[in-house]
Amino acid sequence: MVLAVRFKSREKAKPPSRMARIILLAALACGGVVHAQESVREPEDLSPSVAPIEQETTTQIAPDCVEPPPLVSLQDYNGPLKKTVGLFARELERKSVRPPHYKPGLMLCSLDLKDKVFLFARDTFNPVTFIASGFFAGLDQAQNRDPTFGQGSAGYAKRFGASFVDQASFKFFRDFAYPAIFSEDPRYYRLGQGQNRRRLLHAVSHVVVARRDNGNRMFNFSEWLGTMSVVALSNAYHPGNQRGFAPAATQVGYGLVEDIGLDVLREFWPETARKLKLPFRAEPSAGDFDTRPAAR
Repeated sequence: MVLAVRFKSREKAKPPSRMARIILLAALACGGVVHAQESVREPEDLSPSVAPIEQETTTQIAPDCVEPPPLVSLQDYNGPLKKTVGLFARELERKSVRPPHYKPGLMLCSLDLKDKVFLFARDTFNPVTFIASGFFAGLDQAQNRDPTFGQGSAGYAKRFGASFVDQASFKFFRDFAYPAIFSEDPRYYRLGQGQNRRRLLHAVSHVVVARRDNGNRMFNFSEWLGTMSVVALSNAYHPGNQRGFAPAATQVGYGLVEDIGLDVLREFWPETARKLKLPFRAEPSAGDFDTRPAAR
């Protein structure tokens, strides 16, 4: 499982590595139905004389919001193999949340500008990004993509740098830049219950439908504009890229299909983790939530 997006030159045939990753994502996303519940810690009682007034005022200003539970620590994965899987699992879970359904008006706390910056930094400077950059650079070296980079250690270093910039720029546009411009939440909202078909359609629809910072639905600007921006930018440092509308549209299409596969995997990751006997971010009980007034 590789959590990265690359935009390389497209040659006469479809790159087998891209198709293999899409098939792998689809295979890993198969799972059953899980019914999990989320709940929230009730606000502490204030003094009897002022509590009703202050609670009513808070309700009029904005409803409470809840923070999602923390990621599973890497130390909770036993053994080197499970720890390796845990690196990729944490990458999936970092951008996966499940909205609360047990209390009317309750919503997930939105990400402010600082949170989006941190999300971009954590997604970019983590072991998975460097592992993926090395893997893709090796594939490109073997297939002699961007032949002007040459071969040997110098050619590999250039391909590694180009692959890293591919991923970093994609995460910059997807996690920070366009979400900040359009007040968009870059996270995937997991459905987490119901029929598998409904959950599958929910995951696939995320490529078109995203959430605003206030929880309302909106067009997924960051998905489309971010993908197109990276494709255009990659021509500046990939001398082997084919120019023109058709090659660019092909690269955008591959990027969208790969993101759909990742969202399907995010939706069914709890079931996949159970089958593999891996820890995962479970749905918490009432006392596990941190609550605070939702920002407008």
